[in-house]
Amino acid sequence: MPENKSKAYPLKAIAESPISDVFEDRHPAAPEKEWAETTLAPTLAKAPEKPIGAPTGTNLDEHGHARFSTISNAPIRRLYTQADLPVDWNYEQYLGYPGQPPYTRGIHATGYRGKLWTMRMFSGFASPEETNQRYKYLLEHGGGGLSVAFDLPTLMGYDSDDPASEGEVGKCGVAIDSLEDMEILFDGIPLDKITTSMTINSPASVLWAMYLVVAEKQGADWKRISGTIQNDILKEYIAQKEYIYPPAPSMRLVIDTFEFGAKFTPRFNTISISGYHIREAGSTALQELAFTIYDGVEYVEWALRRGLDVDDFGPRLSFFFNAHNDFFEEISKYRAARKIWYRLMKTVSVRKTIAPA
Repeated sequence: MPENKSKAYPLKAIAESPISDVFEDRHPAAPEKEWAETTLAPTLAKAPEKPIGAPTGTNLDEHGHARFSTISNAPIRRLYTQADLPVDWNYEQYLGYPGQPPYTRGIHATGYRGKLWTMRMFSGFASPEETNQRYKYLLEHGGGGLSVAFDLPTLMGYDSDDPASEGEVGKCGVAIDSLEDMEILFDGIPLDKITTSMTINSPASVLWAMYLVVAEKQGADWKRISGTIQNDILKEYIAQKEYIYPPAPSMRLVIDTFEFGAKFTPRFNTISISGYHIREAGSTALQELAFTIYDGVEYVEWALRRGLDVDDFGPRLSFFFNAHNDFFEEISKYRAARKIWYRLMKTVSVRKTIAPA
């Protein structure tokens, strides 16, 4: 009886075959090859895959076959097996365990089983008095912290009575013009008992100073209060466009907050390095990751030139990525972000400081 050998596909046939992707740049095991030839090929011959939506250059390849992709237009295979892993794949090197460097699977060994993530509703509207009532309502109904939305004049450093503020006061957030406004905003809310996130960038140092004074007036210890100021000016130039000053003075203010926070508010995140806005401005997941990580690197380099120790300010650099609809692409993005940032910070921590520019 003749030996039953797997069917050999010439290169030209593979290029034109609907199952060519099984063999291109991969080394599938014998069972996968057999599946492709005896099960997949007949199925495709009977019912070819169809592009989703009207045929375009995105959902059809050069051979006219349907192409499936992520939101970011990265191709999606119909099946993933061991043949898609790196040749030198091993679990410890590429994936590892949660809670251990390089934190590919997260920084917590038990995920969120031991402690849920903080749940905040982004809120702020009209006057400080009205927003204060909203905050109390949210905290009474299960909110784990507060997230302050400021109106456009506040975001751009204008008082509510400035002519440029007309029509925008209290519209997309709360109007804060003074320390008194900030005191009203958090009246009756113990700032040493809750965490507060403030979405403020160009005037972040000013609004944060007001917040700290309110906490001080409440009798709170600055070393015990925690929260986050967004304070990410680089993504304003890239995406959101709510910048006031030129880049260099703006970066100086950001590093001022790093230095102050490391000394006086060790539990407060002095920046939220933001990819969210870059993604919403039209980037792909990969572009979001690349721009955001490099923004983080730039902040660290500026802080090192100031003479700061990365082990003092580094733990309070937080990130804010978009959580888009493509489930697996987003998981991959977050895993890559953790691994890359760990490696970068490990390198910086070793060399500690760089010579001032």
